[in-house]
Amino acid sequence: MSQDLWLQNYDATCRLAQEIAENIHERNRQQRTGGNPSKINMTLRASLQKLKQNIAQLKEGLLRASSTRRIMQSETDRRQNLIDDLLTREKQLNATFKGDITEPEPSRSTLMGQGGASQGVAANPWLVNETEETRGLTFGEIKQQQQRVIEAQDAGLDALAAVISRQKIMGQDIGNELDEQNEIIDDLSHLVDRTDDRIRNETRRVKLVETKSASCGMLVVIVLLLIAIIVIAVWPM
Repeated sequence: MSQDLWLQNYDATCRLAQEIAENIHERNRQQRTGGNPSKINMTLRASLQKLKQNIAQLKEGLLRASSTRRIMQSETDRRQNLIDDLLTREKQLNATFKGDITEPEPSRSTLMGQGGASQGVAANPWLVNETEETRGLTFGEIKQQQQRVIEAQDAGLDALAAVISRQKIMGQDIGNELDEQNEIIDDLSHLVDRTDDRIRNETRRVKLVETKSASCGMLVVIVLLLIAIIVIAVWPM
């Protein structure tokens, strides 16, 4: 249930309650004049059941809109007050229909709206807990005000979406740069590994050469000693 549709349904429910109040007033008039109110009683029972269903739908729609955060908390509270007023009015209408209470003329005139008929627009009869911003406004004016609030929310969401989009692009750029840095680090790691292998190979070769050099030196000394012994042995005394 969208925000505009909720207000439209609320508007229709208010009109239904107003119609019920008028029918109850007419039913009571017929009873006082000795008429037969059976037909209008059947209509009233069906209308009261419809009123109950409409209020339940309004409660369900408000719950969905509030849980999905499609409307602000202040607007949720305002609409909950409207529903509470409707529930109170429903109880009053049921009690009046059953004859538990009587409906005084001031209630009917209030229900019809003060000056509404002369202006061609019926005022909302249950704006008793309204804020100063909406007090005394017609349904059309409330819808326009709500539309402005929605447009402001949409503008804020668009700005937030633009910021998130820029942050997403920045995150993607940072991710790409990190991927490139990781590739460079991997290349350096491979280069270090190859260099380390080469250093180890060269170290082994140097040790081998040192070992061979030492062996050759000892061999030369031994040969020289043998030559000296032979010369001394054959040299005439």
